[in-house]
Amino acid sequence: MEHPLNILEKYFNYTKFRPLQEEIIDSVISGEDTLALMPTGGGKSLCFQVPALAKDGICIVISPLVALMKDQVTALTDKGIKAMALTSGISQDELSTKLDNCIYGKYKFLYLSPERLQQDIVQERIKQMPVNLIAVDEAHCISQWGNDFRPAYKNITLLRTLQPTVNIIALTASATPLVEEDIKKELDFISSNTFKTSFKRDNLAYMVFNEEDKLYRLETILRKNTASSIVYVRNRRSTIEVSQYLKSKNISATFYNGGLTNKEKETNYDSWMANQAQVMVATSAFGMGIDKGNVKTVVHLNLPENIESYFQEAGRAGRNGEKAFAVILCNTNDEQVLKHQFLSVLPSIDYIKTVYKKLSNYFQIAYGEFIETSFDFDFTDFCKHYKFNYTLTYNSLQTLDRVGIISLSKQFNTTIFVQFKISSGQLFRYLETHQDLALVTKSILRTYGGIFEHETKINLALVSKKTSISQSKIISVLEQLEKDDIISFKHNKTDASISFLQLREDDLAINRVAKIIRQQNELKETQVASVLEYIKNDQVCKTIQLTTYFGEKLTEKCGICSVCIKKNLNKSYKKQDIAGQILQYLKTTEANSRALFQALKIPEQQIKEAIAYLLEHSKIEITPNNNYKIKTI
Repeated sequence: MEHPLNILEKYFNYTKFRPLQEEIIDSVISGEDTLALMPTGGGKSLCFQVPALAKDGICIVISPLVALMKDQVTALTDKGIKAMALTSGISQDELSTKLDNCIYGKYKFLYLSPERLQQDIVQERIKQMPVNLIAVDEAHCISQWGNDFRPAYKNITLLRTLQPTVNIIALTASATPLVEEDIKKELDFISSNTFKTSFKRDNLAYMVFNEEDKLYRLETILRKNTASSIVYVRNRRSTIEVSQYLKSKNISATFYNGGLTNKEKETNYDSWMANQAQVMVATSAFGMGIDKGNVKTVVHLNLPENIESYFQEAGRAGRNGEKAFAVILCNTNDEQVLKHQFLSVLPSIDYIKTVYKKLSNYFQIAYGEFIETSFDFDFTDFCKHYKFNYTLTYNSLQTLDRVGIISLSKQFNTTIFVQFKISSGQLFRYLETHQDLALVTKSILRTYGGIFEHETKINLALVSKKTSISQSKIISVLEQLEKDDIISFKHNKTDASISFLQLREDDLAINRVAKIIRQQNELKETQVASVLEYIKNDQVCKTIQLTTYFGEKLTEKCGICSVCIKKNLNKSYKKQDIAGQILQYLKTTEANSRALFQALKIPEQQIKEAIAYLLEHSKIEITPNNNYKIKTI
């Protein structure tokens, strides 16, 4: 067996392991069931990839994240390591061939979702594979108390019967003590072989600032720290608006959200990775699997959904070991916004049942029928068709996805359907006088048989590759052909795809998972309360607050978070003295807190406390323009 250090250097270009990696790898190679809890950026993937490469056979990796599976397969393949992922959209014949390759083709890694594991053909072939290790990524998903519980994860223990002599490594970046114990119980660990790196990040300063003008403060932060940054916002529209705002202030920025085409995502991502754009403004869809060491600042303009996701997103800053900042900007409205976004829009069991029935009807699936095909899904059209509330319906679909009834893939798709309406003879006479349309038209004819007889789905990327003509130009050609009554042309743009994972049973299907749904709703309430406690608690060091949440007890304050810095500020200013200076300034003009801070040169937080004191004692009042002025009696 090749030594792990040799493998590390040979394939990954490292000469030494990060903290705990070597101990975890030794445990796995020794055949022990192992739980590895390592923060984002801690190098979890090497903990199963290195031992799998050191031993004969193939490693089965269970992961819920299709994008991450694809990224890891690509990265391994680029290193000359044989790896594959069983994602959706694979035909039965192709699936069978791929599984045979895992048995006979000397593949080292097979990535699959827990849902895919439920297929009989997959189970039968896994029995025949020379499996050397089972890796369960994002293992917190197996726990009902995890922040992204997926019932299908509970069936992973099936691998114990398919490969009874093979050990398991479970990996996660965020697990509370309750979740940690649940993982080991559900995966049937015999002994508690747990490796847990500290959740403390010595170089990462956690900051929470209350701000009237978040964009101004964001601009200030990014001008002060000009290195690579991520700004997390709540929705797709905000990614565009905030990036445009930053550009207007001469701060280079791009954006990322689930509504972009794959090409747009790739372009924007590459721009940020190459440091051509300082700032990536993104929804929470961005970041998983990102390996960029020089991120200086991660800013949340809106409150995160839970501490687990915040810790992972914040942890993308400072991976190079240099000082970095994780900042939450909040104001008085954020608490209600957070509760509205994540609590008031939690769908009831009855609402989820209705959405599920209508979804089945929308795609014309009969009761008791199971359809393996993946459907392009126009969410807006679906909601309009049934007069559904957008947010409640989206959350219902998310719930159905989480409990394994459907698979919801949130990505932009363009679907083209074409049928020629005239005979082939008429078509070629037409092309004689329309030579500019000939190349695209002939390419489609030679690629798709039967296109004269029936409506045919066109792969735009394939035609583009064959003709070396851009996809937008091809659409223009098709639009012209339609205008000239040569073809019938349907051009559907969708922002998701849906796969049904179970046969249609309406209420029966939902009743089986109703308890889980209620439990997850209660968990969300607890998680929201934890976020609000974190932003409001200005007495306890932020690092201590976060590590305590994950069950780690620290006594030493970090000294660099917003709480620690506030306590270390110059204590010579008395609130009454600052209040007196504010009143003196307001005798001649109205002003907001920013103007007072700039004029008086006193720490901003102390300015705000003095303003609150003056408002409370009716010495000043707020104008319609959100300025302060001396209150008239």
